[in-house]
Amino acid sequence: MSASLPIPVRRTGLVLLGLLLVLGSFVTAGPRAALLMLVGLGLGLVLEGLRFGFAGPWRVMVTERDGRGLLAQFVAIGLAALVAFPLLASFPDELSGAHAPVGFAMIAAAFVFGVMMQIVMGCGSGTLVNAGSGNLLALIALFGFIAGSFFGTLHLPWWTGLGSLPVYTLQGLFGEGAGLGVTLAGLAGLGAVVYMKAAPDKRRIPRRLWVAALLIAVFASLNLVIAGQSWGVVYGLGLWGAKFAQAAGMEVAATTFWSAPAHALRLQQSLLTDVTSLTNIGLLAGAFLAMRWKHNPDPQIAALSASSWAVVLVAGVIMGYSARVALGCNVGAFFSGVSTGSVHGWVWFVAAFGGSCVGLRLRPRLLISSNAIKTAAGGSGYE
Repeated sequence: MSASLPIPVRRTGLVLLGLLLVLGSFVTAGPRAALLMLVGLGLGLVLEGLRFGFAGPWRVMVTERDGRGLLAQFVAIGLAALVAFPLLASFPDELSGAHAPVGFAMIAAAFVFGVMMQIVMGCGSGTLVNAGSGNLLALIALFGFIAGSFFGTLHLPWWTGLGSLPVYTLQGLFGEGAGLGVTLAGLAGLGAVVYMKAAPDKRRIPRRLWVAALLIAVFASLNLVIAGQSWGVVYGLGLWGAKFAQAAGMEVAATTFWSAPAHALRLQQSLLTDVTSLTNIGLLAGAFLAMRWKHNPDPQIAALSASSWAVVLVAGVIMGYSARVALGCNVGAFFSGVSTGSVHGWVWFVAAFGGSCVGLRLRPRLLISSNAIKTAAGGSGYE
C-alpha cells in the first residue's frame, strides 16, 4: 500500500485484507480454519499493537531492572491457566495441553534457545510478529528458524533417545484443583521475586500490558477450544520447512519423524489444515495489519555488515533447531506448558532464562546492536 493513500482508505484496505484471509481459510479448509485464522490475527494484532513481548521483557529485566513486561507474562499465563485447567479436566479426550517430558537434551536445547533468542531479539512468536511488521532482520531470522526447526525434526528421535523422564503434570501430581493452585502460587512467587528485584519505578504493570495479558489469555483459550490443543508455534514452522524440502525433491516422508501417520498426513495436506500453521500465518498478518494501521513506514535496510546478517541467519537456524529439540519455545513450552500444568514448562523457563542471560553478554561481541535490529525496515521493537 502506498504511503500517499489517505488514512481511511488505507485502513479500509487493511480491514478487507484481514477479512479476505479469514474468508479464504473458510473456503479452502472450512469454518474451523477460519476461526483459527481469526485467533492468529487477534494474537498478532495484540502482540504488535500493544507491544507485548517475550524476549524483550527478559532482556530489560536483566539489563534495566524493568520487571513490568515479565510480570505481565506471568499474569497472562495465570489467566490462561484459570481457563485451561478446568477445560482439560472436563474434556480430556477432546483437548490436549502442552505436556512434554523433561530430558537432558531438552534442558540443554532450551538453554541454547535462550541464548539465540537474545541475539536476534525475538523468540518464535517474536520473529513472526517482527517479520510481519516489516523488520528485515527478523525476516532473515524467521527463514533460519523455519530451516532449523525442520532440521530439528530429522534428529529429534536421536536427541530424545538420550534419556528423559515421563511426562509429568501438576494435575497428575496434585489433582486438578491443587495443581492449578500450585501453578498460580508458582507464578505469584516468581512475580514476587521479579517485583523485589525490579527498580521501584519499573514494577507497576501499565494498563496497556494488563489489556494485552487479558486478550492473549482469551485468544490462547480460544485456540485450545477450537484447535483441541494449546497454542504453539514451532511445529508449524517446522512443517513449512518440511514442505519446502519436499518441494525441492527430498523424500521427507521417509524420515523417522515425518513418517509418523499424523505428520505424514500434514505433509500431504494444505497448510491451512494445520492448526499451528493457521495461527502462525495469522500472527504474521495481524502484525502487518497492526503496524500499517498506525503508520505506513518506508522500508529501510539496517546498516549492518554482511557478517552480522549472517550471524542473524545462523542464530535463527540454531534457534529453530533448539526449539524443536526443547519441545517448544516461549509460547509452546513456557506459556502453554505452564498454563496447562506441564512440569516441562517450568524447567524450560529456568533453562531458557539462564541461556538468555548468556545471550545478552554474547550479542555485543557479535557486533549486532539493539537499535539496528529494532529499526531494520521499520520494525516496531516487539520482542
